[in-house]
Amino acid sequence: MYVSVHSRLFLGDVLLAVVLTGLTMVNLLGTGTPPLTYLLAALATAPIAVRQRAPVGTLAVILASVAAYSLSGYHDFPGGGVGVLIGVFTVATLRSRSTAAVAWVAAVAVTLANIRSTGSVSWPEGARGILVVLGAWVLGEGTKRWGQRIERLAEQSARAVADERGRIARELHDIVAHHMSVISLQAGLARYVLDTDPPTARTALDTVGDSSRAALTDMRRLLDVLRVDHTEDTDWEAESGPGLASLTELVDRMRAAGLPVEMVVHGRSRALPPGPDTCAYRVVQESLTNVLKHAGQATARIGLDYGDRALLLRITDDGVGAGPLRIGPDSHGIRGMRERVELFGGTFSAGPAEGGGFVVAAELPMTEPAQPGRDDVDHAPSD
Repeated sequence: MYVSVHSRLFLGDVLLAVVLTGLTMVNLLGTGTPPLTYLLAALATAPIAVRQRAPVGTLAVILASVAAYSLSGYHDFPGGGVGVLIGVFTVATLRSRSTAAVAWVAAVAVTLANIRSTGSVSWPEGARGILVVLGAWVLGEGTKRWGQRIERLAEQSARAVADERGRIARELHDIVAHHMSVISLQAGLARYVLDTDPPTARTALDTVGDSSRAALTDMRRLLDVLRVDHTEDTDWEAESGPGLASLTELVDRMRAAGLPVEMVVHGRSRALPPGPDTCAYRVVQESLTNVLKHAGQATARIGLDYGDRALLLRITDDGVGAGPLRIGPDSHGIRGMRERVELFGGTFSAGPAEGGGFVVAAELPMTEPAQPGRDDVDHAPSD
């Protein structure tokens, strides 16, 4: 039968309380101790059973019983004082530092009162009692910090898993959305002109084949990186994705799919770090895919401006489908591009152009941030 962690801990505390209380009672046997003293001695250890559910109350009962035990004329600690130490440790572990300090002061006061009840104060014994109780407090505080650290690590691990899922979803979106859009459009065109224009149908089917192979290559690259035996401590997104060097192939595929694309480069072309390089490619890919899907009969233009510190991307089209009936700046695909760009410290904007059509603009730094922020990545599928 399944038993929860809390139930197992409670059963452990109950067992500990029973053992300590039993040993305490055994030590009192044959001493002629009155029944009330047995009760006080039992209360010095028995409350340990509920220490994790009521730590302050548990310690209060233990200290009260120890104080009453001492006032009854018995100068030793029932149970050797283990109940006091466990109570202080539990309060330090489960409650605030201020509450633990009050508990320590109360425990020290009871300890000194017990020592003083012997009729003479032995300072070495008093100092030893204070240090022992202080040790229980310090140990409890250290245990609490260790538990808090474990919780933080667990939260960081959960966030890392969520971020990884977001990156995988984003990469799958970029691969599937682009290639499937091209395949769908070209397959429809081939079916439409199959009887009337066989050469055009053949060209469309060739484009379908090329896009299918490219999609399989991209998926294989992604799956290779996600293999469980991939132990390299690298940014898989940067390693697995294509970059601006593959932009010419992307433009050729889009042209073959029926979308006229013009590419203009300003400045001295140079390589970007892997992360921003993949990001720039995916922004262009997503933008062209959206033009192909939403803009109707349109022409697209890609502008690359290599500055001293940043790369400026600008993808525009003159499609008649722009505006509210087309994609908007808050659509999932647009949001995914914005997340990609902001991930590497860039800026992004997208929306209808003044003279018609749609414009996507991004600015990416030429150097990759040392520790890009990734906590807010929560990518959703494209339009």
